[in-house]
Amino acid sequence: MANPWTGEVTLALDGTPHVCKLTLGALAELEAGLSEGSLIDLVERFEAGRFSARDVLTLIVAGLRGGGWKGSADALTSVEIGGGPAEAARVAAELLARAFSLPDTAG
Repeated sequence: MANPWTGEVTLALDGTPHVCKLTLGALAELEAGLSEGSLIDLVERFEAGRFSARDVLTLIVAGLRGGGWKGSADALTSVEIGGGPAEAARVAAELLARAFSLPDTAG
């Protein structure tokens, strides 16, 4: 189970839940893997709904690696992501939100 206080989000790959987390190392890898711009540009693309599938994949890979996963981006092309592309995009957005803010304590 993911711990939102530490920035974790869960994503199922082939039915197996994996913890995703944007650690400092994962953020550095993420920034290096961006095809354009900085992390701020990536956040702005997500906020505006202008993100690409590549943005989602890059975020998911970085988050999985931050959670301890040893796979590669190529490995994700042959797995079933629980919830499909929409869930992958939701998890990617949630990773960004949790990496740069505290969880809402009101709910």
